[in-house]
Amino acid sequence: MAAIRAVDVIARKWAQVTPQRASEYAEGVRSPRSSWSREAAAAQASWEAGVQASIAAKTFSKGVTKAGDQTWAKGAIEKGSQRYGPGVSLAEGDYSKGFAPYRQAIAGVNLPPRFARRDPRNLLRVNAIVDAMNKAKAAISA
Repeated sequence: MAAIRAVDVIARKWAQVTPQRASEYAEGVRSPRSSWSREAAAAQASWEAGVQASIAAKTFSKGVTKAGDQTWAKGAIEKGSQRYGPGVSLAEGDYSKGFAPYRQAIAGVNLPPRFARRDPRNLLRVNAIVDAMNKAKAAISA
C-alpha cells in the first residue's frame, strides 16, 4: 500500500501554502512559456470533444446536483461577494469596450412613436431595439 498523508492534512497544507504563491502565479501570467491565446485556439477540437463527452455523460447536471444549493450559496457568499466589487471595478474598460457597439446601435435607432400605456403598438419600440441588438451582435460575431 502506498504511503500518503490523510486527506485533511493534505488539504490543510494546500490551503495554507497555496495562497502564498500569488506572486508566482502573477509572474507565470506575465511570462508564460507559450501564448495562451494561440494554445487555447489550437485546442478547439479537444474542447469540442470534451464538451460533447460531458453532454453525453450529463456531467453538468450531475455536478450541480452533487454540489447542491448550499455549496453554491456558500461559495457565492464567502468568495463571490468579496470579489464582486473589485472585479467589476477592474473590468470597467473591458465593459466599456464590449458595450460600445451596442450603445451605438441603440443610439442609432429611430423609435416608432409611443402610444398610450399598454397599447400593443408600443411593442414596435421594443422590436426596433431588439432588431438593432441582433444586427450589432451579428456584426461583432462575423
